[in-house]
Amino acid sequence: MSIKVMIAEDEKLAREELEFIFSEYTDIELCPSVINGRELLEKVEEYQPDVVFLDIEMPELAGIDAAKKLRERESSPLIVFTTAYDQYAVDAFGLNAVDYLLKPYTEERLEEALSRVRKELQRLDRPASANEKEKSEKLTTAKNKEQSPKISKLLLDDGNRVSVVNPASIYYVMRDERVVRIFTKDNEYESKFTLQELEEKLAPYHFFRSHRSYLVNLDVIEEIQPWFNRTYNLVLKDHPKTKIPVSRAAAKDLMKILQGKE
Repeated sequence: MSIKVMIAEDEKLAREELEFIFSEYTDIELCPSVINGRELLEKVEEYQPDVVFLDIEMPELAGIDAAKKLRERESSPLIVFTTAYDQYAVDAFGLNAVDYLLKPYTEERLEEALSRVRKELQRLDRPASANEKEKSEKLTTAKNKEQSPKISKLLLDDGNRVSVVNPASIYYVMRDERVVRIFTKDNEYESKFTLQELEEKLAPYHFFRSHRSYLVNLDVIEEIQPWFNRTYNLVLKDHPKTKIPVSRAAAKDLMKILQGKE
């Protein structure tokens, strides 16, 4: 079951820590993170997450107040509150929060919260299971390339111009905050496509999702460097020897592909 997760956290280090931990889970699809309650309400409408990991102390609109407004929606995401204070626990569970995490929390405690989220989604029979089915179908299509139409040109409209790019010339694609950037050997482009849309379009050209924010052309990898905690960096054949991260979750699949086992 695939779970769409949104992080609402104004502290940069805490936000990045959660993003890193969640990026290691194969069943989690991370939505863009937000830094205050008002932005949360806007982005929930746009991205429709299954669950929000919501910091209680946030600027502009506190987490408790943001959760109350989310509960007014016809389809509300599950809420897991994160905070350094325990005095809000009664209010949090009064809003039917799935869990209440006190900072600093361990990965084991976070896994416990995710387990509760999974069980609650199953109980509610939320569309997350349908999302997983869709992902599985996309993966099958990518592996059986003859079933995917192989585009000869990629049209990239950045709002100012439309560039025509040969997909095989692309070295990697990177999601930078809310902007998707495409890099060839000599040029950089901004794209209105999402990373997932580009993953589908470029599947016949040996591209691999190495990380939640990166899509890399396997034909331009020069070297694989071990990094830390069973993760890797891919060194590309371009002039600056660009390094592309490989998450722990993606490393096993990457090795199978490069060894011709998939």
